[in-house]
Amino acid sequence: MALNATVVTSQKVREGRADEYQRWQNRVNQAAGEFKGFVGAEVYPPGAGEANEWVAVFRFSAMDYLTAWLDSDRRQDLLDEARGLFESPPTHEVLQGGTPAQPAPEAVTAVISHEVKPGCEEGFVSWQQKTLKEQEKAPGFMGSELFEPVAGVQDNWVVVFRFESRAYLDDWLTSDVRSKLLEEGSKYFTSYDVRKVGSSFSGWFTFDHGEDQSAPPNWKQAMSVLLALYPTVMVLNLTVGYGLEKLGIREYIGLFLSNVLSVSALTWLLMPTVNRALAFWLVPARARTRRVQVTGVAVMLLCYVVSIGVFGLITGQIW
Repeated sequence: MALNATVVTSQKVREGRADEYQRWQNRVNQAAGEFKGFVGAEVYPPGAGEANEWVAVFRFSAMDYLTAWLDSDRRQDLLDEARGLFESPPTHEVLQGGTPAQPAPEAVTAVISHEVKPGCEEGFVSWQQKTLKEQEKAPGFMGSELFEPVAGVQDNWVVVFRFESRAYLDDWLTSDVRSKLLEEGSKYFTSYDVRKVGSSFSGWFTFDHGEDQSAPPNWKQAMSVLLALYPTVMVLNLTVGYGLEKLGIREYIGLFLSNVLSVSALTWLLMPTVNRALAFWLVPARARTRRVQVTGVAVMLLCYVVSIGVFGLITGQIW
């Protein structure tokens, strides 16, 4: 058995037949689920203002299981039954590999299939690496994975990359940088096909060739913890601490209870919020320019000043 396998199928549904198509697709999903090695299936409708192109994604635990489904009489019968639903025959890309990751509900994925010229594979891979370096500079970029052809199943090279939103993805796809890269890469491939999916495939891919998953530098971690810790401690001192003192609870016990509350608030509420809000500065792959670094530090310092000022007013000790 090989690595886990995914097929991304694109289908242009005829105008006015979307409901009929969805009923048919549900039957296809159910049929696929009866095959050995089936992991999951998802269906994505077309985005607003785009062609009526629906995308179905099927994942199996191994390539042998996927090809058994693709070559099955059951699937062929379903395709024959649905011929009148589509403007043209469905197309698909088969991807071998890809490891499950945490979902990113707002993200948008692009699937690009390349027909690489014979003998140009090495140059194509080098060109893709250059393209990835430029993508990493693009706002909203979240990562990319490159999938090689699968012998006897998929001849094209497929790259799958993800952005935080459709707007960011469209900006990259229409950018001058990408246009120049496509012109340069045209010597390695004869054609390519782009499909946009309004989803991140529910975290089905790690995109580990893209955004750096390493932790922020220690000084950034310390600054972000301080940003969340200071107001937490102040609020607890003014509320819970005061109440425990009135109840006559011993100081060392009261301090322990306050610490339990502060750690809980930091772990499950405040730090996740701070990390999301400051991701542009904390995530190493995004904070590549001096402007971003300076902006992040300025935001932190401003938040410190505001926090100190607010609690100074609350305690009446601002002056």
